[in-house]
Amino acid sequence: MNLDGKGIIVTGGASGLGLATVEALAQHGAEVVILDINQSAIVGSLEQLSAKGLKAQHMIGDIVARQSALHLVKAAAGMLPRLDGLVNCAGVYPRRPILEITDEDWDFDWKVNVRGTYNTMAATVEIMKRQSIVGKVRGRIVNISSVDAFKAHPQNAHYAATKAAVVSLTRSFALEFAPDQILVNGVAPAGIATEKAKGAGFLPELAAHTPLGRNAELEDIVSWIAFMLGEGNNYMTGETVIVSGGYIFA
Repeated sequence: MNLDGKGIIVTGGASGLGLATVEALAQHGAEVVILDINQSAIVGSLEQLSAKGLKAQHMIGDIVARQSALHLVKAAAGMLPRLDGLVNCAGVYPRRPILEITDEDWDFDWKVNVRGTYNTMAATVEIMKRQSIVGKVRGRIVNISSVDAFKAHPQNAHYAATKAAVVSLTRSFALEFAPDQILVNGVAPAGIATEKAKGAGFLPELAAHTPLGRNAELEDIVSWIAFMLGEGNNYMTGETVIVSGGYIFA
């Protein structure tokens, strides 16, 4: 888990799993840049980190537009000694019955969850390819998918489809950039007890159908992200690890 001096970008890092990831990476010695579209959330997250004796830099912008994402990643990388890692936490989680899903729903979900992820990954590998190899690896990318990419869940078809696409993107990038010694992996959580998820009201039902009898705490997922970014991972690529407390089998 030693990430001393590693430069890492976290998209969607101003809240929820993204903020928990930023905090954990900073605690393990990484230099982190938060990319997020929500300026007020970034201000709050920086204050929260500061109260714990931690710090991160930040960039405000939209990763959905290709040129904007390229600019943001390039600018964020310029704030770091080198770009060792990217964590794609930015995403939206809409819920709607299948027959009520609109074209606008599809477009919004796809733009944020898939195109945004692709844009930041593409910008990141362009930078990483020009860097020297440190140890055995030139860089590491972690994408946040979902257990819903592997298991159907009511009122979740459009979200699940985007997260299945993230799994596919993870594999494709891993294969294409393996010769460059860039590792690309993913984490697919089930229900995480974030404040937003608690407010949405669906966590008790998920916990009731989870063999471990509870939802994931943020640290349950963040520990996997940190491992994938660290020197302990030098050979795993193209994998999406399902962290669901057994929900995937229930």
